[in-house]
Amino acid sequence: MIILENVSKTYTSKHGDVAALNSTNLHIKPGEIYGIIGLSGAGKSTLVRCINMLETPTTGKVIVDGKELTAMNATQLRKARQNIGMIFQHFNLLASRTVYDNIAFPLEIQGQDKAVIDKKVKALLDLVGLQDRSKHYPSQLSGGQKQRVGIARALASDPKVLLCDEATSALDPQTTKSILDLLKDINKRLHITIVLITHQMQVVKEICDRVAVIENGDIIEEGTMFDIFTNPQKATTKEFVSSIQNNELPDMIKNMPMSPTYTDGARPLIRLSFIGDSAGEPVMSTLIKKYGVDVNILLANLESIKDTPYGSLLIELQGDSEHIKNAMNFLEEKKLKVEVIGYVK
Repeated sequence: MIILENVSKTYTSKHGDVAALNSTNLHIKPGEIYGIIGLSGAGKSTLVRCINMLETPTTGKVIVDGKELTAMNATQLRKARQNIGMIFQHFNLLASRTVYDNIAFPLEIQGQDKAVIDKKVKALLDLVGLQDRSKHYPSQLSGGQKQRVGIARALASDPKVLLCDEATSALDPQTTKSILDLLKDINKRLHITIVLITHQMQVVKEICDRVAVIENGDIIEEGTMFDIFTNPQKATTKEFVSSIQNNELPDMIKNMPMSPTYTDGARPLIRLSFIGDSAGEPVMSTLIKKYGVDVNILLANLESIKDTPYGSLLIELQGDSEHIKNAMNFLEEKKLKVEVIGYVK
């Protein structure tokens, strides 16, 4: 659906050139919710503005729905942008127009018939849950309601892509969740591809199928939400993950006499990660009954990644070497993520 090939963006000023985006390659699939996360100044907003050509890339190609936007003239580009909706952090509503008129605005620009506009706006008001706010002005709305108007307006042209630039950053946590739930519902109902720009790991964890981490204009890591969340590779990614998941070992455990290699009589200290159906399997019970080991559960956590159960356990195994070896093999066969922290002496 969205392909970026070696896209770069350099800004020129009297103080010299500033590279905001460096030779970026992305492939976003039709119908997925794709997150781009980075700190302020990392280049994420420049990237999303290059997708709809609000910023013209210095080099590279931008292809949306099979059409190369970077090869289009101004007239062709205006038409192509009708397939790309966008919502913003600060809503960008027209203060002098009602909710109804704000949503109708892009359709009026296209010269649509009034009856067509009325039918479309009423359907969008129903979709975003603002049927009773159609005659209100932006100043009479809460932040969450303003963003719902922004979403409805962005959907007025029936776009195939919805770009969200820090769409929840100005909202409180409860309102953020309601907006993310709305975006998930829109994605499911309309099969629209959503690109979500954010600096909040909690946001991408709640909603995204895949995520890219951007730093200093470079995509430094990319993968499924589960892979990024459970096995971050880069320091910046690890910082984002640790902001919502504390993998730091308690002092009580860190102070245990521990060796990196197994010695006779040592007890493995293991971190297990579960996903989906495996999060509900009686793994610990099987270890004890079938493999003759004692299991000491030191820490446990259960949450979700985009509505999929995800659990983690920190356990200590006790038993003879053969039983522990067989138990470890069983854990690997269950396709769990098994991380040996060390061996307690």
